[in-house]
Amino acid sequence: MTELNAEVVVAGAGPTGLMLAAELRLAGVDAVVVERLPERTGLSKALNLQPRTAEVLDLRGLLPRAADRAFATVQEGHFAAIPVSYAGWDTRHPYQLGIPQAQVEELLEERFAELGGKVLRGQELLGLTQDPSGVLVETSDLTLHCRYLVGCDGGRSTVRKLLDVPFEGDSGVGYGVVADVVVDRAPDSAARTWTSMRGLVQSAGATGFRGLIPLAEPLHYRFTFGDRASRPSSFGSPVTEAEVHAAFAETYAPATITEIRWQSRFSDASRLAAQYRVGRVLLAGDAAHIHFPAGGQGLNLGIQDAANLGWKLAAALHGFDDVLDTYESERRPVATAVLDNVAAQHGLLPQNPSARALRALFTTLADLPEVSHHLSGLVSGLAIHYPAPTATHPLTGTRLPDFPLPDGTWASTLFHPGHHVLLTTPGADLSSLPTVPGPLSTTDLPTLPFGPAALVRPDGYFAWLPL
Repeated sequence: MTELNAEVVVAGAGPTGLMLAAELRLAGVDAVVVERLPERTGLSKALNLQPRTAEVLDLRGLLPRAADRAFATVQEGHFAAIPVSYAGWDTRHPYQLGIPQAQVEELLEERFAELGGKVLRGQELLGLTQDPSGVLVETSDLTLHCRYLVGCDGGRSTVRKLLDVPFEGDSGVGYGVVADVVVDRAPDSAARTWTSMRGLVQSAGATGFRGLIPLAEPLHYRFTFGDRASRPSSFGSPVTEAEVHAAFAETYAPATITEIRWQSRFSDASRLAAQYRVGRVLLAGDAAHIHFPAGGQGLNLGIQDAANLGWKLAAALHGFDDVLDTYESERRPVATAVLDNVAAQHGLLPQNPSARALRALFTTLADLPEVSHHLSGLVSGLAIHYPAPTATHPLTGTRLPDFPLPDGTWASTLFHPGHHVLLTTPGADLSSLPTVPGPLSTTDLPTLPFGPAALVRPDGYFAWLPL
């Protein structure tokens, strides 16, 4: 068996694992990714990048690559399939990018390779042992010695199970099926391009649902269907083509499916890891949290986990271990909030006359600017506010909105190297500036939109501002 050494081993080459690995390599960390599958599946899976995720990618100069691969720009978010506006949020990216997960994985793996990284495929993680100095990771062909291991290996995470970390929550009662299909003609009720969630999801009976999202090619759609209140006896079995054809015909006939390119079953299970860190082993993405795909938040939650964790792991490797403790204290409450808003969305889906009346009322309320702003902040990630010590500036822990620089570029470009950024103006009092756990870039500007100075973390959140 081959033995390898690395500072960090990342288990799982999905969006979370690849984003984390790229962040680590950018910080100069020797990171290795091990992946069970022998090659990328190429399956579309998740379909969107939320505004905050677009901002995160922009901080690394990766957003243009995503935009080049995107097939749609969706000008609003949605809460329980009720459109909500991004108006009022100070962001350069008040939209969702329609982009298949496969394309996100491709661009992140490209980035990882450019930084000298490599995904070791066909390596199923079989065991791990740790001591105060490091972790020994065993795969089907390799023994890896590392200082930290991060499980980004999905909802059935082997790393989480080997750690014996409880996956708290419930298994739910409903189910859904997702399929990428090609049809012979566009159904009358189907959108031709994806610019809004309005009208894309329809009820089917008391608790069922059907939805069509147009994809990049003509007559190519993401078809979803299921039941929010009951599962068939065949729930644990693979989706059959007959099942997809029958569900499509119930709502969209006389259009018919001519090709099924991918199909999968999902549940409304809602679970959260009891802890995100056990010694030198951490969890991120679906290994730490799963939920019903309401509001299009899952992939985005994982990428933002990675952006939070990457610079902190690099800091811990350079002696700032206390910084790593903030990963769980910041990101686990964010996941809790997502699971809560998903549960609320589930409650707004029509299941009985009372629920239908509640949804009708809520749809009216969602048109109010204040309500729409609040809801879009929840699902987009723009409203995240990390805990800050007492007696600190009110902006501490909030995201830095991008702003233009005197040279015509944007402040987001200052974060491309992945460093902390100190923004200052002439005469700014920096006497209370804290110790920076990692490389620091300093930019002096004539004025700033939020005060005389600020220290901003590599993931784009304010770490310090003078009072």
